[in-house]
Amino acid sequence: MALARILIDGYSLLHAWPGLVRGHAPHSAKARDLLVAALTRYHDATGVPLTIFFDGQGAPTGTPKAASSRGVEVLYSPPGKTADDLIERVAYRMRAFGEVLVVTNDIAERETVAASGAYTRSCEAFVGEVESIGGQIARDLRDHNRRERDRWQR
Repeated sequence: MALARILIDGYSLLHAWPGLVRGHAPHSAKARDLLVAALTRYHDATGVPLTIFFDGQGAPTGTPKAASSRGVEVLYSPPGKTADDLIERVAYRMRAFGEVLVVTNDIAERETVAASGAYTRSCEAFVGEVESIGGQIARDLRDHNRRERDRWQR
């Protein structure tokens, strides 16, 4: 089966990726926007849909919600629920549609979703993958631009 969706614990990933949010608090709106933008580029490169979960109770009233798209969904947990609760529920329900990957550094959460059949990955391992793909895209774009420049200079 193909990977149906990647489920991401947003704040866990933000804490594990300090280079992304340098100069911004990990729970700030700017940090969330930077994360969504980086993961949107990852989705664009891989085509794998993903959902980013944030604990909604921690966001101050009036915090703008990041816009979701078909490939990158951003969800905030409602009062009385945590992002972990939502991730567990979605991972269980997505089983019928294919393989699910859950990205979090919460070991208990990884064990829980693995028990329901989902794959898990640490945030650090996932950041490495995202950065590797971003580097490959940059190299491919540089090579393409060089070929095009050479072609037009002839």
